[in-house]
Amino acid sequence: MIDAVLTRKQLSLKGRLTVKGLVSLGVILLAVGLPQLVHLAAGVPGGVQWLPMYLPVLLGGCLLGWQWGLAVGLLSPLVSFAVTSLFGSPMPMAARLPYMMAELAVFALVAGFFSKRIEKQPLMAFPAVLAAEVAGRSVFLALVALFGRFSDLAFSVVLDQVKTGMTALYLQAILVPLAVVGLHKLLFKENGRD
Repeated sequence: MIDAVLTRKQLSLKGRLTVKGLVSLGVILLAVGLPQLVHLAAGVPGGVQWLPMYLPVLLGGCLLGWQWGLAVGLLSPLVSFAVTSLFGSPMPMAARLPYMMAELAVFALVAGFFSKRIEKQPLMAFPAVLAAEVAGRSVFLALVALFGRFSDLAFSVVLDQVKTGMTALYLQAILVPLAVVGLHKLLFKENGRD
């Protein structure tokens, strides 16, 4: 969706890359900062319950497309881990990091595949987010089932955590598409499409 706006503004390749890079950086910073706020307000269990990193990553996939979204999905947990490790409390935990990177990459990738459709019909953000959530959580569970015995992640514990986060997924399945629809109205009205 962002790409369409940049193309309409006839920005150079360098300009488009700069804007998409800045939007990606903003999404990653939000994906690092939002969990910190949730942990301050709700404690460590708040992360599992509200899944605050997922919201910006889903938004990034819808807005940026699959390639930039994939980068945002991979980098968000990695940057969060690096930054929070500096303060002695890494989030996500090292054992969970590769699983979360894969899960969020799938979230953004699937949402990003819908980006061109969202550009034409912003309500497509609703099925995009739902498909991304189902695919991402499925990949996460599959990876834990396959490789969890090599780390400290027990499948039964992870399954309980997935159930705990269902309310957040439902909420994000509404909030992210509404944000995308709102941004679509703003971005395309400015460009004379509405």
